[in-house]
Amino acid sequence: MKKKIGSLIILMSFVLLLSACGEKSQEDVIADLKENMEKMDGYKAKAEMNMNTGQEQQTFQIDIWHKKKDMYRVGLSSQDDDKGNQIILKNKDGVFVLTPALKKSFKFQAEWPQNSSQPYLYQSLINDIKKDKEAKFEVTDAHYVFKTKTNYQSNNNLPYQEIYLDKKSLKPVQVKVLDKDKKALVDVTFSTFDQKAKFADDDFSMKKNMGSEKAEETTATAGEQPLTVYYPSYMAGAELTEKKETSTDQGDRVILTFEGDKSFTLIEEQAKPQTAMNSPNEVKGEIVNLGFAVGAMTENSVEWTHNGVDFMLASEDLTKEELIEVAKSVTNKEVK
Repeated sequence: MKKKIGSLIILMSFVLLLSACGEKSQEDVIADLKENMEKMDGYKAKAEMNMNTGQEQQTFQIDIWHKKKDMYRVGLSSQDDDKGNQIILKNKDGVFVLTPALKKSFKFQAEWPQNSSQPYLYQSLINDIKKDKEAKFEVTDAHYVFKTKTNYQSNNNLPYQEIYLDKKSLKPVQVKVLDKDKKALVDVTFSTFDQKAKFADDDFSMKKNMGSEKAEETTATAGEQPLTVYYPSYMAGAELTEKKETSTDQGDRVILTFEGDKSFTLIEEQAKPQTAMNSPNEVKGEIVNLGFAVGAMTENSVEWTHNGVDFMLASEDLTKEELIEVAKSVTNKEVK
């Protein structure tokens, strides 16, 4: 009996030793993430985001700045639309989407980024991990992997995500956002993540960020360029019934009317750079990522700028998800 008790004690001690020297548990890692965020005064990160949510894959370079507690600057650039580079900015004055090359700005009455999952924001990833009580946890040689639910207010087609964190530093490495079939439609890969970043006093000011690029066209030449007209490939069962062409001081304008059980109107016109700083266009809605541009979404409409064209999609029949799907598909074009 003494030998059995002695063997049991040795075995239990061995198990405890292995446990002490083994991998961290899911709870341990979550606790470390919370502590890491509390200690961090801010960060700067760079990432590449590939999106397969439309007809073609879209690739963005993302430059992310965050300063505690509530200052954000997210720069999104694309080789396909260098004039359409955009900045999502949050400072003490509110939430803005800026297109510096065109001197265009939207101000949102929204609680961004807290109101939705953001695959390129570290604190958003940590919040999603903390909130999902059913999150799955895996450990690889180099990463801690969390598989969680997402929280996209206007898009239920992306319900899951996989978050890869570096085991040593807990820095984000990769995020895959998945559809209902667990297919990755959004892939964010981080190349740098600086937790000791320094910021100038005006880094999050609208004036500095709107001045980060120069308008590349003038008012005089904007209307001289032919308008490229884009058509949606997804029309929610509707059909194009009218194409109305008009001219404005800004240039050409086209109004496309689609009719069916879910009718909608698509207005397109040449985007004209502003020669002076105007007050931001206030939106009672939310920021929405269309894959090729960041748009402003209200209950019945979506506005965005892409390849030198301003778009307005409006409908009383389409749901928010359908509005986004139609907007994402506006890529087929013809030159007027």
